[in-house]
Amino acid sequence: MNYNIRGENIEVTPAIREYVEKKIAKLERYFTETPDANVHVNLKTYNNNRSKVEVTIPMPNLVLRAEEDHDDMYAAIDLITDKLERQIRKHKTKVNRKFREKGNLTAVFAALENEIEVPEAEDEDNDLEVVRQKSFDLKPMDSEEAILQMNMLGHSFYVFTNAESNLTNVVYKRKDGRYGLIEAQ
Repeated sequence: MNYNIRGENIEVTPAIREYVEKKIAKLERYFTETPDANVHVNLKTYNNNRSKVEVTIPMPNLVLRAEEDHDDMYAAIDLITDKLERQIRKHKTKVNRKFREKGNLTAVFAALENEIEVPEAEDEDNDLEVVRQKSFDLKPMDSEEAILQMNMLGHSFYVFTNAESNLTNVVYKRKDGRYGLIEAQ
């Protein structure tokens, strides 16, 4: 993995660089072969001595991203590593479940052909289960009206059709209290 470590309001010392590389390199154990990925690390410090660490690892079919605010930068890096490990495990579980489901379907079809009963597989992980589904018409509006609608409903995001581009967009409330806009292409 290639590391791109930047600092905002902080000098990236060799000790910090070495610590980041050592911690992020531990993620390689989750891969059968070391991914050819560029690791983007952004370190920030604020006037109140708080640190913010952001790590983005774009890979084929997966983007790992985590950020953490903490008083101690080294503790923030440790927390980021834990978050990235959870993301990798969750992704691997999802991929393995899809593989198992395909395998189970093959076994079911083979059993039906041979008229053999196949026990149903237990649902091992319900973390990604959809528990509610909504459908609604997307009203054409601008982003300011969408933000007002979102705040009126008390939601953290709002899906709408952009009146200018006629494309589906999403406005969302950021952690810093400001708003973001996602535009479909």
